[in-house]
Amino acid sequence: MRFVPRVLKALALLLVVVVTTAAGWLFVRPPELLRVGDGYAAKIVCSNVFIAGRDAEEVLEEDVQAPGNPLLRLVRVSVDHDNGRVTARFMGLFASSYALYRGALGCTSVPDGDFDAAANAVPFDAPAKMETNDAPWPQGEGVGDPDGKIAAVLADARLAGPSMRAIVVVRDGRIVAEAYGPGFSAKTPLIGWSMTKTVNAAVLGRLMFDGKISFDDDHLLAQWRDDARARIKVSDLLGMESGLAFNENYGDVADVTRMLYLDPDMVALPANAPMEAAPGQRFRYSSGTAVLLSRIWMDRVGNGPAAFSYPHDALFSPLGMTSAVFEVDARGTFAGSSYLYATAHDWARFGQFLLQDGVWNGQRLLPEGFVGAMRTPTAASNGRYTQGQAWLAPGGSSAAFGLPEDTFWLTGHDGQSMAIVPSANLIVVRLGLTPGWLGYQPQTLLKAVLAALPPSGAPQQQAGSQQPTAAQP
Repeated sequence: MRFVPRVLKALALLLVVVVTTAAGWLFVRPPELLRVGDGYAAKIVCSNVFIAGRDAEEVLEEDVQAPGNPLLRLVRVSVDHDNGRVTARFMGLFASSYALYRGALGCTSVPDGDFDAAANAVPFDAPAKMETNDAPWPQGEGVGDPDGKIAAVLADARLAGPSMRAIVVVRDGRIVAEAYGPGFSAKTPLIGWSMTKTVNAAVLGRLMFDGKISFDDDHLLAQWRDDARARIKVSDLLGMESGLAFNENYGDVADVTRMLYLDPDMVALPANAPMEAAPGQRFRYSSGTAVLLSRIWMDRVGNGPAAFSYPHDALFSPLGMTSAVFEVDARGTFAGSSYLYATAHDWARFGQFLLQDGVWNGQRLLPEGFVGAMRTPTAASNGRYTQGQAWLAPGGSSAAFGLPEDTFWLTGHDGQSMAIVPSANLIVVRLGLTPGWLGYQPQTLLKAVLAALPPSGAPQQQAGSQQPTAAQP
């Protein structure tokens, strides 16, 4: 009879040893997957707390845990409001990851925990937020009575999609209908994820308008000067045809998640990526490519403070995008792949700007033909992607959904989208938290909005004296 207690004690001791060993391993050498998860949690909570003014636990539950990997349900976060820091740990103990708030430049992941380096990487005289007013949109935030038929479309949950947070419909230069999910409003800054890529391209376009960079520029980075990468042109990067290897698979620890959440310098991984094809020969969608474009245009601007204020001075301020927060990595490069927060009204302003071929208030801000590149398909992408960091056929061609052929798209992770239809003088912005596995397609919403449109009225002059006609490819 004494044998059984001894066995139980031995098993209990073994269990303690196993648990202690596992805990020690997780503490000293946590798997990269856990570090990515904690890094993601810290960054998303930080941005939504300090930029959007949301509750940290709500963000953790709704934005991080609900749609993601089951392991994320074991992540715990703490927020230091006084120092603008967020810490995330698996089970509240392991794989510590951090994020830091830096005012007008938003939050950054700090995977190495070096808060001083992250703070010193950006200037503290970054542009202040612009004031809003009640003038009619887009000069201000004023919106008139909605179009009843379009409002009814937006009220259809099937068309709006699961976890919709904001929809704004712009016709003839004015907002004709809008809808918001519970807890969100026209004043809530929302992440665009990869819609940021197109905004980043427009920032580069502003520099191109000033003659400081061109589509044909090559020898773009110092580490590329002595090898085949020296032949990569700006146009190759804009069309996602650089020939650089990059793994954009979000299901595991891949290049994209390593860049975003494990490396304080997001430029390092894509800048050192090997060539897998000649430039212009292969389409590879790559968030690393967008970060490289950020680094390249920042280097062309030159002076450090001027580069950090350039998106505000060159784009956001002229367009009146008062809420826009373009975030910067821990070493001082704009995260041009993913991290722009703005209200739905401001995302719509950017869409109107593209609809007007890069003209605002009668002033040309982008070179002629630059928006045309955003509508021109690349051969290597089989017509899905364009020459300017935008999509023609995300998840299916426009023709397959019965949409106008001139439709082009900005799209982002978890259901962010903006459809621009020049022939209908129309923009439809849809933001939310809608993972791809739910199967939602924004083309169905756009088709219903088009069907509900009244005949186009007289061209509106609110956004600019030149009316929206995108440059032809």
